[in-house]
Amino acid sequence: MKIRSLVLTLCLIMGSQLAMAQVKVADLVKDWERSKAYTKEYLDAMPESGYALKPTPEMRSFAEQLLHLAEANYAFASAATGTKSPFGQGELEKNSDKSKSNVSNLVLTSYDFVIDNIKKMSDAQLDETIKMFGKFDMSKRMALAKDFEHQAHHRGQTTVYLRLAGVTPPKEKLF
Repeated sequence: MKIRSLVLTLCLIMGSQLAMAQVKVADLVKDWERSKAYTKEYLDAMPESGYALKPTPEMRSFAEQLLHLAEANYAFASAATGTKSPFGQGELEKNSDKSKSNVSNLVLTSYDFVIDNIKKMSDAQLDETIKMFGKFDMSKRMALAKDFEHQAHHRGQTTVYLRLAGVTPPKEKLF
């Protein structure tokens, strides 16, 4: 039974790696554009007053969650593509203007940074190895996948913020 489980696990890991290895630049661009549109729906759905909303005192506000998402978009994409981020580390999250218009602009611009820099890459460059944040060896493709996972995670967390503000979250955009 243990051997069967091990074999199944290895097959799943190999299958997911193979599927990821076949993702091309054009596919990544399409996914990031869809994700940007989806995030924009979240930004638009929250009323101005909800940008300061914190579900509990120790949690980030809605604005802070999305600024954190944007900060990571710049950091991951910069590391993956070799393009210098226009913001210093922590600069976006420390931004004092947490208005709806400013946060929306900063977040959507972070998606543009990711998308524009992916477009400059070739499919072959996606397989080049980098040292992510000076610690982790991974392909550029994997670094961009980690960024995609991160932004989806934090956008997903803000679903609760919308509900607490009495707003129905946008419908999921898988395709």
